[in-house]
Amino acid sequence: SVRDGESRLAIAGGVNLVLAPEIMMALGRWGMLAPDGRCKTFDAAADGFVRAEGCGVVLIKRLADALADGDRIWALVRGSAVNQAGASGAFAVPNGLAQAAVMKAAVADARVDAAELGYLESHGTGTPLGDPIEMEGIASVYGPGRDAGRTLWVGAVKSNVGHLEAAAGVTGLIKTVLALRHGRI
Repeated sequence: SVRDGESRLAIAGGVNLVLAPEIMMALGRWGMLAPDGRCKTFDAAADGFVRAEGCGVVLIKRLADALADGDRIWALVRGSAVNQAGASGAFAVPNGLAQAAVMKAAVADARVDAAELGYLESHGTGTPLGDPIEMEGIASVYGPGRDAGRTLWVGAVKSNVGHLEAAAGVTGLIKTVLALRHGRI
């Protein structure tokens, strides 16, 4: 909407609150939560995810409008993509093909070469089944054509704050913007 000029400003965000114990209890019974309360994304010791509470909000404008208005610009979003998880065997089993498809669509929308990118903020829940499936999708999109010396750094804000569920996407975006701003991952 902003890119197409329908809107001059968009407010995008998410919030997650854990207000009732039933879901937490069910996830614990199913063995989906990290017993020590620590999310260990892409780690050999990954043993489940960690639910968290929080929120995040960003304001989005076209670059020309932000410059004209004298706004402080924190980052440029060159492209985006959305899809759904696709068919899978169970709630905790991600669909690697669907994950790869949304990454390919985002790269195409941004009009960039995936092999040239240096950082990817992943979903990275810290589960022993989901993380390898996600990493296979990442490798299939960002690996081909990549020079051997060009590292793709992969991060996951969930290892810092847990899984904010409905706020997970905007939290990852905010983390990435802050990493760019400070020049540190």
